[in-house]
Amino acid sequence: MSTPFYVSPQQAMADRAEYARKGIARGRSLVVLQYADGIVFVGENPSRALHKFSEIYDRIGFAAAGKYNEYENLRIGGVRYADLRGYTYDRDDVTARGLANVYAQTLGTIFSSAAEKPYEVELVVAEVGETPEGDQIYRLPHDGSIVDEHGSVAVGGNAEQISSFLDQRHRDGMSLAEALKLAVQALSRDTNGSEREIPAERLEVAVLDRTRPQKRKFKRIVGRQLARLLAADGASTEAESADGSEETEEE
Repeated sequence: MSTPFYVSPQQAMADRAEYARKGIARGRSLVVLQYADGIVFVGENPSRALHKFSEIYDRIGFAAAGKYNEYENLRIGGVRYADLRGYTYDRDDVTARGLANVYAQTLGTIFSSAAEKPYEVELVVAEVGETPEGDQIYRLPHDGSIVDEHGSVAVGGNAEQISSFLDQRHRDGMSLAEALKLAVQALSRDTNGSEREIPAERLEVAVLDRTRPQKRKFKRIVGRQLARLLAADGASTEAESADGSEETEEE
């Protein structure tokens, strides 16, 4: 009888990590940025039905890059966890930190299991606070680790280059229009350093807006409001886009 081929645990984990990273890299990148009134999610997504960004609970948003069916399963699980915890205890007990811990356990278990392939996903869980200091952004790679991010974060195919670009240019207290323009500029940069144009209809944009009077702070920015924000060059346009008369799309 032949001897089974031996692979060291270290090599097996390295191979699984490389497999997951290659799968994630095939998807389009997305960015999550803090701005003065909340947190904005921006990504290139030509589909109007398959969203990269979603609401999980009152103040919590979800962003993902990678295989859609895998991160959609994780999103649904997160919504169920949040609803159950909020119903059983209190709505304030549902936090981004708690949700990130749940996702980390799930991703870590799948990654270390030899019975199935690792998930080809990278997640961002964000919670908007009463003040900018209370905002929380957590990045969860394929292996289930948790990275506490501040200011800006990028995930997906070209994340490293985009993150470097954002780190140099993002600043506290940016308006929504400024943050959105910076995000689009970062996403427009190719690996060779050249830039391409991303039209508004190919963008998916959502925010967690702390100034909204409703408990639910998540809203999508689409259509004329998105076009105006991309063209904005002053505070008047920014204020205009914030009122309730603008075209928005909610979960």
